[in-house]
Amino acid sequence: MTPSTIERAPKAEATLALLWERIRRQGDMPGFTRAINAILASMRGEDEQEFSMTQTVLSDPVLTQKVLRLANSGMYSAFGQRVNTVSKAVLVLGTEAIGHLALGLKLIEELSKSTPDSANAHVEMEKAVLAGMVAQQVAARAATRDPEEAVVCSILHSLGRMMVTFYMPERWSQMQAQAGAGCEGEAAAAVLGLSLEALGRATAEHWGLPRNLLAGMRTLEPGEREEGFGHDDWLAALGTMSTRCANSLWNDDEAGAAKVAELAAAFAPMLGVAPDQVLAAIDKAKTEAAADLTIAPLAKPAAKQAQADVHAQAAARKREAGNRILMSGAADMRDAGVTVNPGQMMSMALETIYQGLSFKRAFAFLRNRREGKYLARMGFGDGTKGLMPNLSFDDTYAADVFHAALTSDRVIFIENARDPKFAAKLPGWWRGTLSEARCFVVIPICMNGQPVGFIYGDWDETYASINLSQTEFTLLNDLRALVVGALERRTQTELAAAGKA
Repeated sequence: MTPSTIERAPKAEATLALLWERIRRQGDMPGFTRAINAILASMRGEDEQEFSMTQTVLSDPVLTQKVLRLANSGMYSAFGQRVNTVSKAVLVLGTEAIGHLALGLKLIEELSKSTPDSANAHVEMEKAVLAGMVAQQVAARAATRDPEEAVVCSILHSLGRMMVTFYMPERWSQMQAQAGAGCEGEAAAAVLGLSLEALGRATAEHWGLPRNLLAGMRTLEPGEREEGFGHDDWLAALGTMSTRCANSLWNDDEAGAAKVAELAAAFAPMLGVAPDQVLAAIDKAKTEAAADLTIAPLAKPAAKQAQADVHAQAAARKREAGNRILMSGAADMRDAGVTVNPGQMMSMALETIYQGLSFKRAFAFLRNRREGKYLARMGFGDGTKGLMPNLSFDDTYAADVFHAALTSDRVIFIENARDPKFAAKLPGWWRGTLSEARCFVVIPICMNGQPVGFIYGDWDETYASINLSQTEFTLLNDLRALVVGALERRTQTELAAAGKA
C-alpha cells in the first residue's frame, strides 16, 4: 500500500483538511507549488531536460547565483574550468542535483514569505535550515554525488513541525501545553490525530514531491546497517541525525554539544562516515549557521546587532571623512584659481570626487563638437584605462539618463541601475561597458546653457547601500561650479585675444 492510499483516522483527516484550507487561504504556497511543478517537470525530462532546467533556474536570480556557486565549489572543481553559465552548470551538476537544490531553496523561501508573526514558526524554520546545513557538510564527507538531495530531505524532516507552527499555531500551543516545549511531538497524536512525521509526509505527497524525497523523510534510529540498507535508508538516517543535531545545536550550550557528540557516534556506522569526520562536518555547519541564521542563540543576534551598529558608525565616519575630502578639494581648486587651465581643474575635480565618494570608478567626459560625441578623457579606479576607448556616445539627444542630466544641468543620482523598470533609460554604450555598477552619479558641466562634458562615478554591489545627502549634493555642485568658472575664464581670455587680433 503506497503512502498516499493509507486510510487515516477522522481526526487526522480533519486536521489535514484544515491545513490545506489555511494554506490555500494564505495564498503564498501556490507560488511554491508552481515552482516545484516546473522543477519536477525538468527533473523528469518532460521537456528537453537540460534546457528546461536551465530555463527554470534562470527565472530566479537567487537560485541562479546558488547554482553557479555550487558548480564552482571545491566539490565539483575536478569537472574542469570555471562555470559561468547555468547551461554548463546543468551539465556539470546534473538535473537531479540542481532540482534538489531548487526544491530546498524554494521551500525555505516560500515558508519564510508565509511566516506569520510567530516566534515558534521562525524557530522551526531556522532549525530546518540548520539541519540542511549539517546534512550538506556530512554528505560532502560521504562523497555523495548529490549532497543537495540530502539537504532537501533533511529540511523536509522538519516539514510537519513547520506546517503546524506556520498554519495552525493554536494546535502547536495545545501540544506545548500537554507535552512541554521541545516535546511537542509526543502530544501530536492526541491533538492532531497523527504524528508530526506523518503530517509532514502528507504535505509532501499533497505537493507531489518525488518518491525518493518521501522515503528520505522517515525517522530512522541509529545502529549498524542492516541487510538491504539502501540509498533511501541512508537519506533517512542522515535526515534524522541532522534534525536532532539542529535541535541540540540551537541553544549553543554544553548540554547540546554533548548530545551532538552522542549523535555523531551513534549514526556514524549507518552513514559510513567516521565519527570524527561527522563532528568536523557538524562544526563547519555550525560556523556557517552562525553567519546565516538570525534568531538562534547559536547565531548570537545581539552580537550581530552590535556589530551592525559598529559597521553603521564606521560607515558614518567614512562619509564624514569623504565630505571633508570634498570640502578640502574645493578649497584647493579655489586656491589654484587662474593659475590652472580647465583640463587641470577638471582633473582636480574628478580626483576629489573619486576619493570623497569612494567610487569604484570615475570618469571625466568631454564633448567634441567636431566629432559630435562625448568622449571619456580621464579616469580613476579599477580597469578604467582599458574601458576608456569604448566610452563614447553621440551628442545628439536621446531619451536616456545621461542626456537627461546634461539637458537639465542637474546632478543625477541613480540608486539602483539594475531595476528592470529603469533599463530603458540606460544607453547601449553604458550597458556594454559599465553595467557592473549598482548605482552611479552624473555631474553635468554646462556653460551658458550648453553642455561641455560631465563627471561620472559608480559603485558596485561590494559597497553598502548608497544614498547621497543634501550636503554631498551641495558639495558636488560647488565642485562643478569651479570647473565651469575655469572654462568661462578661458573663453573670456580667448575672446579678448581674438578682439585684439
